[in-house]
Amino acid sequence: MNRNRKLIFISLLVAQGVVIGLFENMIPFPFAVAPGAKLGLANLITMIAIFTMPKKQSFFLVWLRLILTTLLGGTLSTFLYSMSGAMLSYFAMLLVKSLGPKRVSIIGISAAGGFFHNVGQLLTAAVIAKTWTVMLYLPMLSLIGILSGIAIGIAANFLLQRVSTLKEFREAYTVKQQHAASAKFLRNN
Repeated sequence: MNRNRKLIFISLLVAQGVVIGLFENMIPFPFAVAPGAKLGLANLITMIAIFTMPKKQSFFLVWLRLILTTLLGGTLSTFLYSMSGAMLSYFAMLLVKSLGPKRVSIIGISAAGGFFHNVGQLLTAAVIAKTWTVMLYLPMLSLIGILSGIAIGIAANFLLQRVSTLKEFREAYTVKQQHAASAKFLRNN
């Protein structure tokens, strides 16, 4: 696949993630029992990246989205919370994805990401507040994170199956992964 096309694809995903993130910051969350909770709509872009590009590129996309969203509408504290949640979520989704499509679906991967995003943010809050009592908030945030992750996973699955550009990038990425796995197998045997 053309290098310029890949760069344009990454740029478009980053831009979409930033716009979705800024838009989400303007939406008031309707549940008073979970102040500060958000739907995590920008994680849709992370899910698409995980399934359409190598880890190095998807990791770069997540970092770029975090930095640009913070520069355009955040503070240092929002960056710390977003970064800790996004990084733990990203690595958890990669780990769950490595189990394979026969064991876990895109929806399951996204639900895990929603859960671990909240764990990352609460760990940061615990360090900043110097108390572990903030972790008592985890059950409520876990429920919201998992439900949101399921919704994001359904949306990602739909987009990856229906949008021709995403299907093309996903197929190219899958073929590249299969070739890399075959080459590694041949080297080891």
